[in-house]
Amino acid sequence: MEIKPILLDTNAYTAFKRNVSDAVEVINNTPLIGLNSVILGELLGGFAVGTKEAINRDELKQFLSIEKVKVFVIDNETAEYYAMVYRGLRTKGNPIPTNDMWIASTALQHNLSLFSYDKHFQAVNRLVTGTCLSDLMVK
Repeated sequence: MEIKPILLDTNAYTAFKRNVSDAVEVINNTPLIGLNSVILGELLGGFAVGTKEAINRDELKQFLSIEKVKVFVIDNETAEYYAMVYRGLRTKGNPIPTNDMWIASTALQHNLSLFSYDKHFQAVNRLVTGTCLSDLMVK
């Protein structure tokens, strides 16, 4: 079995930087690690209000330079996925934060599993989510 390419949620990046073993295992074993501008914005926003902004920015820059890390652009097609996610969640009466709908939409658009510790992503139709390597394996 192999691990599917992932979209790395903000909290999963933070767990990786804190050396959480499951996060390190996923990052080390996945063939492709995606982020989007929403995730980058959340990270940079957190850095801006923290006490180690320069260090955190430098570490993120180094992380983004890794060959298997890719930043996905949010485009018109992503917006179509967003509309689908929004409709599905609204129909269920189960909204999630707007930023997280953009994150889910990017994962769906690019056929990525979402590595996140936020359980509310499980409400998104067709989105594969996980918090450890076994959750993210191709079945």
